[in-house]
Amino acid sequence: MNCPRHPKIETNLRCGKCDQLICPKCTVQTPVGARCPDCAKLTRLPTFQVSAIDYLKAGGIGLGLAIILGIGWGLAVPIVRGFSYLLALLAGYIIGELISLGVKKKRGVGLQIIAGISVGLCYAAAVVFGISTGIYSLVALAAGIFLAVIHFR
Repeated sequence: MNCPRHPKIETNLRCGKCDQLICPKCTVQTPVGARCPDCAKLTRLPTFQVSAIDYLKAGGIGLGLAIILGIGWGLAVPIVRGFSYLLALLAGYIIGELISLGVKKKRGVGLQIIAGISVGLCYAAAVVFGISTGIYSLVALAAGIFLAVIHFR
C-alpha cells in the first residue's frame, strides 16, 4: 500500500485517529502516537490563548488595583511602621491573584508583564503618598513583583 501524500512510498503505518495510511515523511509524532498531518494539528491549550480583550481586562484591573493599593500602602505606613515591606508582598499577591481571576486563570508572558508593571505602579503611588524609598523597600518591591508574576507562569 502506498501513502496518499507520497505515492511512491510504500507503508503499512496508519494514523492512530483516522486510520489513513501515512509514511515516515508525513508522520507526526504526538503525545498519543503517530498521526497524519491533518489529525496532528496541534493547538495551544486554552489556558495560554490570551485575547486582546483579556489583555485590556488585565490592564484595567492592574491599573485600578495599583492606584487603590498604592494609596492604601502609603497611608498605612505610619500604622505598620517597620513592617511596610510586608505590604509590598501583600500588594503583589493581591494584584497577581485578582488579575488572574479577571482573565479566568489564563497565563502568558504578556500577563506577567502587566502584573509586574502594576506592582511597580502601586509602589510609585505609595511613594507619592508617603513611603520612604530605600534598599529594603526596593527588595520588597522586587519580591512583590515576583509574587504577582508567578500567577501567570
